[in-house]
Amino acid sequence: MKRTGLFFLVCALTLTTMAQRADYNIIPLPLEVKADTTQTLRITPATGIAYDSGNAEASRIAQFLQQWVKETTGIQLRLTPDDKKAQVRLVLNAKFKAPEASQTAAEAYTISVGKKGVELCAAEPVGLFRAAQTLRKSLPVVKDGAEAVELPYVQIADQPRFGYRGVLLDCGRHFFSVEFVKQFLDAMALHGCNQFHWHLTEDQGWRFEVKSLPDLAKKGSVREKTVIGPSRMRIYDNIPYGGFYTQEECRDVVRYAAQRYINVVPEIDMPGHMQSALHVFPNLGCTGGPYPVAPYWGVMREVLCGGNPETLTFLKTVFGELCDVFPSPYIHIGGDECPKERWQKCPKCQAKIKELGLTDESHIGSEGGRGSQDGRSAENKLQTYINHEIEQFLASRGRSIIGWDEILSGGLTENAIVMSWRGTKGGVAAAKQKHRVIMSPNVYAYIDHPQLKDYGKQPRTTDSYIVSCSKMYSFEPIVPEELAEDEQDYIMGVQANLWTEQVAYPEHAFYQLLPRLASMSEVQWCQPARKDFEGFKTRLPWLKKLYDKLGYVYCNEVE
Repeated sequence: MKRTGLFFLVCALTLTTMAQRADYNIIPLPLEVKADTTQTLRITPATGIAYDSGNAEASRIAQFLQQWVKETTGIQLRLTPDDKKAQVRLVLNAKFKAPEASQTAAEAYTISVGKKGVELCAAEPVGLFRAAQTLRKSLPVVKDGAEAVELPYVQIADQPRFGYRGVLLDCGRHFFSVEFVKQFLDAMALHGCNQFHWHLTEDQGWRFEVKSLPDLAKKGSVREKTVIGPSRMRIYDNIPYGGFYTQEECRDVVRYAAQRYINVVPEIDMPGHMQSALHVFPNLGCTGGPYPVAPYWGVMREVLCGGNPETLTFLKTVFGELCDVFPSPYIHIGGDECPKERWQKCPKCQAKIKELGLTDESHIGSEGGRGSQDGRSAENKLQTYINHEIEQFLASRGRSIIGWDEILSGGLTENAIVMSWRGTKGGVAAAKQKHRVIMSPNVYAYIDHPQLKDYGKQPRTTDSYIVSCSKMYSFEPIVPEELAEDEQDYIMGVQANLWTEQVAYPEHAFYQLLPRLASMSEVQWCQPARKDFEGFKTRLPWLKKLYDKLGYVYCNEVE
């Protein structure tokens, strides 16, 4: 009996030693966390996950949670639908009340860990998904697998601050596979993001298949060569480069994203950044071409002709098929960096300006030329006319337009959403005009820029300024000194942007993304009072262990 007792004692001690403990100090930090570390609940392979088998979304979330627990800890939990006695329960409760009444109430959730088990509760499946991600990130990453994991007792109540939490991936400059795009979406979901801004067209390549215009993607997606190093040096590799997404591939991405509660916001950038389209349809340019698919980076002076009626026919054809593929309530029309040099000299553009009665309100510069491109020139108003036509077309399909802040220049169309990238002034101006705004200022949110002061420690990329983790973390999208309380409500959210002029490979893209997306996630998710960069840095190593487990490439230094 003594030997038997000793044997069981050793076994018990071994199990205790092998059990790893969860930590709820995750990224992004939940709104409320009340933990009791003196008591724990043990989960093992015998632990079941209960959910409503009649709800397809709850079933999928349970499967996700099972996958994530095994991926992180090595423990394979059992799926036990409709089992009210299961230790892990996913509960959809229509009477559930969010911590705060706001636009993000549908994403609110609670997690309770106690003697009765683990309960994840929300009013909507999206809230249940957010809860499952929080539990996932709380679990210890066990290299060789664990026999058990201990969850300290806790009460978590959480919901995000902003309803729009976006990330842009530029696939125009460099093309990324569907497989990589899905990995990108998984990383977004891990960080609580819900809007994938897919930049699909550029001067350097057209990536979206338009079935009624088959040559647009077939020919417009391929450039003959690519500049190597700084664009100003114009040294090329002389290797053809291309690739585009079929409509079925785009639908596949949309489905994949939707299962992770991410909306895909497609962008067709117009009327500038269109040289790849002009290569295929030179009649749509002001000069008639020829126009090569651009082999170098920068702002091209060749743009769609604003006075050619075929331009609007072309755009409506493209956006019509885009709406057939992407169910997003938002369609991004670009609108940035559209030089008006060609329009100023184009007879068709000037005739259209005269027909519409557009007048030039821009100031006259000291050298007698036109004022800045931001002025309300007749040409900028012509761009607003094009925006209005596309806005009305998309409104007939139940969609709203988003445009970069240059769309302010000729006057905003009725329901346009402004994405403010040249600082925050454009966003502030739009909010004061009662327009919805997404803040994405380049000096805080552009992750194509270096993240470390020492350029030699990181891959070469856009180098005009540094966007470190701390810089990004310090961003506050709503400044009460600039916006009245009612105007602040027009700030929909925040977005990080990964432009890819200098980012050609998946590993480099993830290096640029991480861990800065963790910084951005707290800007997007957390109330200002909950943010603390020093605290963030103490929580980041826990998340990096999960990055390692998932095989993500990331920058290991944080500045």
